[in-house]
Amino acid sequence: MDARYLYIGTRLKHPDFEEGVIIQVKPTTYSITFMKHGTKEISRNYQHFEVMEGVEPPEDMVSLADVERIFTNIIKKYSDLQERVELGNRWLGGTMILKPKDPNLKPKEFPIDVFFGKIVMLRDRLRVLEQRVNSNDKLTEEERMNMQQYITRCYGSLTTFNVLFKNVEDHFVGDKGAGKE
Repeated sequence: MDARYLYIGTRLKHPDFEEGVIIQVKPTTYSITFMKHGTKEISRNYQHFEVMEGVEPPEDMVSLADVERIFTNIIKKYSDLQERVELGNRWLGGTMILKPKDPNLKPKEFPIDVFFGKIVMLRDRLRVLEQRVNSNDKLTEEERMNMQQYITRCYGSLTTFNVLFKNVEDHFVGDKGAGKE
C-alpha cells in the first residue's frame, strides 16, 4: 500500500466488517479489531477502507519499508549475494547449442538456465566491482570516472543477453542508460 500508510490506532470502516481499529501493523497486513466481528488480518494493499480517524506517526518513526530499503542497500553494497533474477518463460527448459563451423567437430549443448546463471553472476560481480571502485578513497576522481566508464561499456557489451531476462528492470544497460538513476 504505497499510496497511504495506516498506523496503530487508526479508526476505519470496512465495507463488510464495519467499524474497527488497527491494533498492529505487519509487513503485509493490518491486524484490525472490528467492533462486531473481532480481530481480522486485512492486506495492507486493500484500498476500500474509509478512514474515520487517522493517526499521525511519531516524528522519529521509521517505517518497515524504510528499514527494508536500508537493509537491502547494505546487503547489495557489502556482499556478493546474488539477487533472484528470473529467466524469461520462453527459455525455461531450453537448450543452448554452440555449433562449430567445422562439420567434423561435435556441437556443444547445455541448458540455457546454466548459461543464464553465469550471465547473472557476471552482472552481479560487475555491480560489486562498480561499488568498490566508487567507494575506493585511494582513487582520484579522474581514475574513478575512467574505471566507471569502462564498467559501463562492459554492461553495454552484455546487452545482447537481455533477451534472456524475464523482467526488463533486470536488463543490462550501457552508455544510453547512464545517468538515468
